[in-house]
Amino acid sequence: MSGLQDTLLAKRPPSPKRSSSRGPYRSQQPKAAFVPTGVLPGKEEVLAFIASQDGKVSKRDIARAFGLGTGQKIELKAMLRDLKDEGAVEGRRRKVHVAGTLPSVVLADVTGRDSDGELLATPTEWDSEEHGDAPVILLHIPEKLRGPAPGLSDRILVRVEKDDPAEGVAYTGRVIKVLEKARKQQLGVFRALPNGGGGRIIPIDKKNLGRELQVPPGAENDAQDGDLVSVEMMHQRVFGLPTARVKDRLGSLASEKAISLVAIHAHGIPNAFPARVIAEAEAAQPATPKDREDWRKLPLLTIDPPDAKDHDDAVHAVADDDPDNDGGFIVTVAIADVAAYVRPGSALDREALLRGNSVYFPDRVVPMLPERISNDLCSLRPQEDRAALAVRMVIGKDGRKRSHTFHRILMRSAAKLAYAQAQAAIDGQSDDTTAPLLDGVLRPLYAAYACVKQARDARQPLELDLPERKILLKEDGTVDRVIVPPRLDAHRLIEEFMILANVAAAETLEQKKVPLIFRVHDGPTLAKLSALREFLVTLDITLPKTDQVRPSHFNRILATAENTDAAPLVNQVILRSQSQAEYSPENYGHFGLNLRRYAHFTSPIRRYADLVVHRGLVRTLTGGPDALPENVTVDALAEIAADISATERRAMAAERETVDRLIAHHLADQLGATFSARVTGATRAGLFVSLDETGADGFVPASTLGADYYRFDEARQALVGDRTGEMHRIGDRVEVKLVEAAPVAGALRFELLSEGTYVGKARGKSVSTRSRGPAKSGAFKPGSGKFRSASGLGRGKPPGEDNAPGTSDSGPGRTKLSRTARSGKSRKR
Repeated sequence: MSGLQDTLLAKRPPSPKRSSSRGPYRSQQPKAAFVPTGVLPGKEEVLAFIASQDGKVSKRDIARAFGLGTGQKIELKAMLRDLKDEGAVEGRRRKVHVAGTLPSVVLADVTGRDSDGELLATPTEWDSEEHGDAPVILLHIPEKLRGPAPGLSDRILVRVEKDDPAEGVAYTGRVIKVLEKARKQQLGVFRALPNGGGGRIIPIDKKNLGRELQVPPGAENDAQDGDLVSVEMMHQRVFGLPTARVKDRLGSLASEKAISLVAIHAHGIPNAFPARVIAEAEAAQPATPKDREDWRKLPLLTIDPPDAKDHDDAVHAVADDDPDNDGGFIVTVAIADVAAYVRPGSALDREALLRGNSVYFPDRVVPMLPERISNDLCSLRPQEDRAALAVRMVIGKDGRKRSHTFHRILMRSAAKLAYAQAQAAIDGQSDDTTAPLLDGVLRPLYAAYACVKQARDARQPLELDLPERKILLKEDGTVDRVIVPPRLDAHRLIEEFMILANVAAAETLEQKKVPLIFRVHDGPTLAKLSALREFLVTLDITLPKTDQVRPSHFNRILATAENTDAAPLVNQVILRSQSQAEYSPENYGHFGLNLRRYAHFTSPIRRYADLVVHRGLVRTLTGGPDALPENVTVDALAEIAADISATERRAMAAERETVDRLIAHHLADQLGATFSARVTGATRAGLFVSLDETGADGFVPASTLGADYYRFDEARQALVGDRTGEMHRIGDRVEVKLVEAAPVAGALRFELLSEGTYVGKARGKSVSTRSRGPAKSGAFKPGSGKFRSASGLGRGKPPGEDNAPGTSDSGPGRTKLSRTARSGKSRKR
């Protein structure tokens, strides 16, 4: 804790006695007054102001409170950076709070109860070494809490305010939502014993591999061999396997779509719509022309993957006939008007918020909305009247958007095209559908895209080259093959038009002062930049020494490495240096897209964030019961934003694990086979590798690398032999042999066949990797920080896998930024 902070805390007046009301809705104490003098305050004054406010404070808040001008804001920004470096304030984004205190909304874990039986919690993310013991939060549970009530060990989202630490509670908090229930039960696959009594449970979690459970006779609950089950732990014995009883049969892994079923249950993803939600969806009627502009004669097109079931966006472009915009275009993007059918507070709305987003597995989709809405009323099918929310954008000849207007319309799609079909027509291979549209519709679209691309290239969004693989399944749901789909101009066209529409939505709502949920992406943290800079030095690549790094800095590095052996490695390390995109009612821009304001507007069928934005736009156009209510506050949107950011990450994890299980199942009968691969991660415990052919992720335990002592060299991101100087680092091309596969957990273990490069002494902590023969089950591996199975399969994902702005920004899925991430439009099924 800094001296400034000590001084500040010492000057605080004593906290008032706690009100007799134990909830968070106590009378507020008056905040300290700060007179806007127009003079740049000192650090102590800035800290005092931050401490006096509830929650986080932005630079704009401070500047407004002290009446600072433009020039002084630059000095204030430098001061806040200094305060961060000194440890006096903290903040992940452009808002800060006094170090050692909590922001207004936090993620917390329920840890116990007080003497009155009320729940207590502590913040999930807390630096105990820096700030001491985590503060205790006394929880208040609202009567109308969405979802289940919290219990011990649950992870929750909570809005907090300060209390009196003298009474043992630093904060009180109102529970917003339970994000993750404590796992009082485990999931696994039941394997019946051959003698007909009892069985064993094979865990589905990689972290529990090698820790089988025993099910005694009579505790099977009619489970059949191969069933996915949930189990409850029984009284444990001193010797032998832990025992458990089967609680629920969740389905057979021999059935179709069983692999995704594992992730659905493991992550608690709502899979079945309640009867009241289905009834409400079935009762919905198609929209009429009333209060809508009739745009049915405009030849809007949908361009999607060939297997898309829902078509929620359509596009059109034409050369602008305005003489003041010679060489410019009028680009129209029409999006299904989901708000017309899913009204605030309805059963459909509550269920959509609970789900947050659709989840896309290779073998199924878990939709945010019932099919009556997503695949029927809101799907922009050809030659059918559909309600839409459209934005008409005027594009100058330099590709920049000059103006835009939003409209509630009734439209009729002229055609449904696949990406490859549209591209083939432009390339001279028209078919019966595209031939009549080529000159009047498709060519103007591509001409408008060529125009827009100029502005996009000048803007320089982050240009990561991370090929996306797609799994193709057989009829029985198993993997047929894995492909890398071609990247076409048709994809880029839709992507850029969606970005334009998303920016227009954010601008309109901001101008109209309607609260909204932004899609935000912060730049890399100083710590990540420092680590990246240190690593790039080992490749003779220089990253400028500035904390104001921009996407263009990274793009120059990527361009330098392009077409070299180091290119995949450089793409990976830059990816891992990035922050994760999220939703927020506070705008701090989108670093990856290099945009000052951005919102998700173009996919309301599958993302709740887009639905909120649609309602805001409806409020600016026609108003009515399907508009964003006037009483919606920024605080309410902050809760929703935190909620849907969490469900998005849940979906990403479930999708990733399902892909891992499918690939592991596909490779399980190829034990002993050799594969070409690339090292994608290095830790003290071993190496992560990715197979070239399938993109499958696997692990090479450090103990199998040879008879040497290896050190983890953090600067090089490598394991280096202490005696031999042999180095294995991320980015290396290697040959590996598959030695073990666990399809249920989606884990693969490999043996490294390739020699490394030979370098000098490593810099880092040594880790013995001398071959010692098989370890005991559950052996603790040095430096791993957790128990691992003897197989070496009990591992997590490669470091930094979730850091891609594109991973989050594309909506659920593994789409990277170089793919559909920029627009928020990803694959559809």
